[in-house]
This record gives sequence, structure tokens and C-alpha cells, in this order.
Amino acid sequence: MEISAPRRLGPWSAESRERLRFGLYASHLLTLFGIAVSNVALGLAILAYPALRNPADEVFRRARPLLLATLAYSALLVVSVLFSQEPATSFASLSEFFTLAALPLALGSLAGERRVRWLFDALIFAAMLAALAGLGQFWIGFGSLDRRIRGPFPHVMTFSGVLLLIDLLLVARLLFRPAGGADEVGAGRGRGFLDRPWVAWTALAAINLALVGSLTRNAWLGSAVGGAWLIWMRRRSLLALALPAALAFVVIAPVPILARALSAADLSDESSYDRLCMLEAGVRMVAEHPLLGVGPNMVERLYPIYRHSTAARLNVPHLHNTYMQIAAERGLPSLVSYLVLVAVAIARAWRGYRSDFRPADPAAPGLAGGSRLAAGPRGRRADLWLGVIAGLLGFSVAGLFEQNWGDVEVQRVALVLLAVPFCLRIGTAEQADSETG
Repeated sequence: MEISAPRRLGPWSAESRERLRFGLYASHLLTLFGIAVSNVALGLAILAYPALRNPADEVFRRARPLLLATLAYSALLVVSVLFSQEPATSFASLSEFFTLAALPLALGSLAGERRVRWLFDALIFAAMLAALAGLGQFWIGFGSLDRRIRGPFPHVMTFSGVLLLIDLLLVARLLFRPAGGADEVGAGRGRGFLDRPWVAWTALAAINLALVGSLTRNAWLGSAVGGAWLIWMRRRSLLALALPAALAFVVIAPVPILARALSAADLSDESSYDRLCMLEAGVRMVAEHPLLGVGPNMVERLYPIYRHSTAARLNVPHLHNTYMQIAAERGLPSLVSYLVLVAVAIARAWRGYRSDFRPADPAAPGLAGGSRLAAGPRGRRADLWLGVIAGLLGFSVAGLFEQNWGDVEVQRVALVLLAVPFCLRIGTAEQADSETG
């Protein structure tokens, strides 16, 4: 009896490697509600990447400005640890390298427009589920300032920070995605789940209701600025409705939400005044240690020394301001490197948008899903370029009032937005067709 030799599996195709690479990368973002699970997924993606990478991919060449800014930021982090007032205490901050590794991983895993769209849609759907979980918490007694909704996340700031970024991606999708959506970019693979108008609008309603219910003022402001910029880019005349909308909000908003919004400009509010005291303490730290800061993880230890005598709290975990926190911990050069990191991504996204720019057909429907809005500048990928810019703009504005860059879950979503402009080729829609297959 003849025994046949066992069949050998042939080498994986490039498409199989790409799918697995993308799936491993996406998994760490879709499990952010459990940071331990997300860490495991990110670790697996990093370990598997060398075997799954595409050696012919040119994305790292065009992402050189972003990678250089990341390298400078990382090098300055190491230097600030070495020259910290307590290096042993600051050493733990080097764990940020693990999260920062997700940036080059994103560059190598998001192969073109179709993958970017799939990831954005998955993030939007996951954010909708998280928002619905947060809204469900109202039913069990959450919703007050002492018990704010946080969805599946451990802290309300994480919850609102993640929703803020994804909300602006969704708004851009609804305002700028061409009619036909996935049929145009999916190479005939059919409509995506979020291309159904009722799903997209349900997600928008759920996410924004959860953002309002979170009572998080920095996320409100970031969402308002990012959303207003998108409307400005779409149809500037609609901004004339801002004042009537604000008046309507004052009239119909529940008292706790209205009081929370008005407290942002009220210095008699303890939280608002305390933030000013934190800024003052941060300025003093930077004045004494402008180049390398007091050291990572040292702000909390040294705050009692630098705090204003009228500050409400003796101790704070951080300065509730991304820019002041980086400058105080690591020095002004580190702050500059962070600003450059964000700026190069925004500049690349804007350049991509202008490259795709073309006048829209006045007879065409203006919103994805078929509703009409006056036609504005269009490009097939306008929703991606402008969504990234709006997300980073909202994130940067929110960072004036919260250390959102220091929140690991929020930082990982922000890293996606930093990478995406370099994952897409710049050119006209016709020149970029090869990315969608």
C-alpha cells in the first residue's frame, strides 16, 4: 500500500499576509475597553509584523517626517528620564515606547484607502456600542457629576476622549463621503454596514448623546471646534445657525448639563479655578527646568512645592493640560517635538485633501446616504483627509484642558490619526485607484 507524502503548505500570499497584519493591528484598537487585552493584541501584532511585513511598501519613505518627529520625541523622553530629579521614579514612563510602537505598526498595516475605511468603520461601530453602554448606565443611576457615565472604560475621561476622536471621523464621513460609498472604493465588494443611513445616523446620535451625558467639558469643546471646522469646510453659511443653536441649547438643555457647560467660564467653580492654579504651577516648573523638565512622573510628586497657595487641591496626578504637562515633565524641546508630530500629520492630510480637490456636482446629493446639502469642494477621499484633520484639531483643543495624550487608550486612537495621512498616496482619485483593490 502506497502512502502519499503529506501535503506541504505553500507560502502565504501577499494578500493573506496583508489581511493578517491588518487584523492583528486592528484588534488592539477594538479591544481598548480592556487595556490588558489591548496590550496583548498589540504585543502579538508587533511580534508578528516582521514575518508579515511587505518589503516593497513605500509608506515608510513618505512617512519620514512623521517618523523623525517620533524619533525626536522618543529620544527626548529618554534624556528627560536620565536627567530626572528621580530617575528611578521616571523610569516607568519608558513604557510609553510600547504604545508609540503602534505608530510605525499602523504605517505598515494600513495598506491604502480600503483598509483605512474598514478600520474607521470598525472604530465607529465599536464607539457606537460603547456609547450605548454609557447611555445604558443612566438606567442604573449614573449621570451625576459624582457618578459620570464611562461606558466600558475605567474612567470618564478615557470614555469621552475616545468618543471625541471617533465622533469627528463620523461627522466627516457623513458630510464628505461621496454618494455610493463603499461601492466606489470597495472594488465591487458591496455596501458597508455604515453605508446604511439609519446606522450612520444612529451611531452619530448615540455617540453625541453619550458625549453630552459624560459631562466632560474638554471633549465638548474639542467636538464643537472640530465639528465647526468641518461645517466650515462643507458649507460656511451653516455656521450662521450657531447662535440660534446655542440659544436653543440654553432653553432645552437639562439643568445639570447647562450648569456644567456654564461652569467652564466661572472662576468661582472649584474645578475651573484649580486648573488655572495647575497652569501656574506648571509655568513655575518650566521656568526652573526649561530644557529637560522636572522628569517624567515627577509632576505629581513635586506639585505641592509649586502649587499656588489658593489651589483647591494639595496633590494632583497631572496638570490637566497636555502641553503644560509635557513641558513641565520633559522640557520645552519635548513639547516642540510633540507639536511637530501633530503638525506634520495635519499638513500631510491637508496636502492630500487639496490634491484630491475638485468641485462637486451641484446636482449630486451632498451627504452620504442621500440627503441633500449644498455642494462643496469634493474628493473621493475628502472624508478621510478632513476627518483626520478635524480629529487632531479637536484632540488638540481638548488637550488644553486635559492631559489626553497621557491617556493610553486615547493616545492609541490618536496615533491612528497621525499615521493615516501617510498610509494614503497623495494624488487625484484616479491616481490612487490602486489603493482600493
